[in-house]
Amino acid sequence: MRRSISKRATMTISAGLTIAVAATVAATVSAQADNATDTASDAKVKVFAPRNGDNAGTSGRGWFVDLAVDFRGQNGPARAGLSGLQLTGPAGHNNVPPFPGTFSPGKDDRLPGLVVLTSSTITNPERKFAGPGTNLANLFNLTGLTDRADDRTEVWDTWIVGDAIAGKGVDTTLTVAVVDDLDHNGVFDDAPDVVADFNHDGRIDAKDLEILGVASNIEQVRFHINANPL
Repeated sequence: MRRSISKRATMTISAGLTIAVAATVAATVSAQADNATDTASDAKVKVFAPRNGDNAGTSGRGWFVDLAVDFRGQNGPARAGLSGLQLTGPAGHNNVPPFPGTFSPGKDDRLPGLVVLTSSTITNPERKFAGPGTNLANLFNLTGLTDRADDRTEVWDTWIVGDAIAGKGVDTTLTVAVVDDLDHNGVFDDAPDVVADFNHDGRIDAKDLEILGVASNIEQVRFHINANPL
């Protein structure tokens, strides 16, 4: 009888230890996952327009890119590299009051961590378009703060496309993300003017942004650019 009780007690203790160890491992894995999520969630991008499957614009232009970037953490505007509000455009609208901002392909002077690509962007060296790797963020017209708290800042960015720089009558993919703090200065201001084909697969897309390094999710929208006139 004593042996039987001792054996049962040993089995009970062993089972209890196994459960405790399993619970500890599970808690550790969960904590590591939470930390990984926090690290990878310095910013969150959401694209409102275009939407998947849209037939957008007229004669290749007149379509919108409308998006918000939610920067996590304290002192959000500085962390985002936000250098000012923006109301800009081509020709006489370029870099004038009340909210001046430059207007050209490349890294945005107002939100310098943002990358915006389309898979059908033209190549035109005179106009500084280098094909699908061209960062289109500096073509955005409106930049402002839509929500601000102690631990997060939401920046809204809008662009009405004034020319058929991504073609017309074509299917395209819009890709948007915030580039990581590559120079470790505490600011998301390291977006390139042109994203390289890092994996040498002949395409410039989300995979290349992952290799470059991102601080946010990578949003992709597949839609059609309408060729019909108004």
